[in-house]
Amino acid sequence: MRAVDWRRSKFTKLIVEPQTELNIMDDEAIVTVEKELDRVVSKLEQLHEIASAEIGDVASLMSELDNVLGNAGQMLVTTLNTGTQMNAPGTGSTDDPMDDTVNMQVETEPAAPQRLTESQMEIIREAISKCNVRVQKLSTEHRDSHGSVSKIGKAIDRNFSSDFSSTMRVDVLQDEDNLMLLNKAIAKHYCRQGMDDVARTLIKECKMSDSDAQDVFDSEREFAEIYNIWIQIQKRDLTEALKWAVRHSSQLLERHSLIEFRLHRMRFMQLVSYGLESQHEAILYARNNFQKFAVRYEHEIANLMASFIYLPGGLEKTPYKIFLAQEMWTELSFTFLKDACQLLGISKNSALSVVVNAGCTALPALLNIKQVMQSRQVLTMWNGCDELPIEIDLQPEFRFHSIFACPILRQQTTEDNPPKKLTCGHVISKDALHKLSNGHILKCPYCPVEQNAEEAVRIYF
Repeated sequence: MRAVDWRRSKFTKLIVEPQTELNIMDDEAIVTVEKELDRVVSKLEQLHEIASAEIGDVASLMSELDNVLGNAGQMLVTTLNTGTQMNAPGTGSTDDPMDDTVNMQVETEPAAPQRLTESQMEIIREAISKCNVRVQKLSTEHRDSHGSVSKIGKAIDRNFSSDFSSTMRVDVLQDEDNLMLLNKAIAKHYCRQGMDDVARTLIKECKMSDSDAQDVFDSEREFAEIYNIWIQIQKRDLTEALKWAVRHSSQLLERHSLIEFRLHRMRFMQLVSYGLESQHEAILYARNNFQKFAVRYEHEIANLMASFIYLPGGLEKTPYKIFLAQEMWTELSFTFLKDACQLLGISKNSALSVVVNAGCTALPALLNIKQVMQSRQVLTMWNGCDELPIEIDLQPEFRFHSIFACPILRQQTTEDNPPKKLTCGHVISKDALHKLSNGHILKCPYCPVEQNAEEAVRIYF
């Protein structure tokens, strides 16, 4: 990101004062949204407390209602079916002429079930009424909370700009070369993720030339292998990672990289975790792979060998259980990705992801300065070519080369204004060189050496 030209008084004023104004605007917007958020959180907390109490009351009412109905059920007589046997055979009187021939049985109709008592009905009606009131109250308060939550989104929209069109330059994509560069960046990103089919489809649809298409796959072939190994490590498969480490063993040792030992250490602990049946295999693996690390990691290797003591009971409840955690594998995979990319001299992030992430970092500041410039009617100062009206402080991961700022004009050098090294060894910008030159004679601003201005040479950082 190029800084402003400090020589121009308007830009100097636009940087010093609006930068403070930007901070004030950001603080005010954040405070406003935080107040609205605190208000909603407080209301939700109150609603939670009220709801807990109301639900507790409803549960008590339901429990009381259940007891009433249970007691009433025990008292109900659902069916009364009695058989009255008037005269059974052999038990009648001798004077009864129907003694031996008649068996008379009288059946009565079932008795009607008993109804709930008035007191029981009153308890049920009261419980249902109270439950309805409480449920209706909870429903109303819950519905009101939706309005409070929606106010947060409105507060964010009101205090933070969501119109990104003011910082966009779609005209650059009208140039065929720029559009093809964008397509190449996207295709390379897909290749890095192992999505070669998607990259080929994009290349075909955007009608990319064969040479550019070949460059896409050639430039990302090494990273594609690294990416696949990275995925396998996260899945706890170290086969390809160990093969890669063996191939580059000498280079890794020269760079004092830890990744080769950590891969072997993890594989050893993986074998130990399998139990007693893998003990012999783990010992052989340690003898074959830990020998060249014996001097540097003597103490750690000794600690690893002590893990055999816990084999009968397993490693789950021992100090070695950390090697069974997923966090250990995730850390190992990212260490491998970082060291492998450094060894091969490639970036672990694609150009597309770097540009997008850097743009997201710079976007809030650009939106704010745009508002300040609109209020001060100085939009013409933002020419949108190769210079931004403010300096964007990006994180170190977005910096891939050194930046030289001219000590005379106090501005960063550009392609049109590159750094120039004088014969005395001091470096200034091209614009400063022209301003300090008197014809072909230049007196260095740092030392009294006079020299020919045309002898200054461009340098690259």
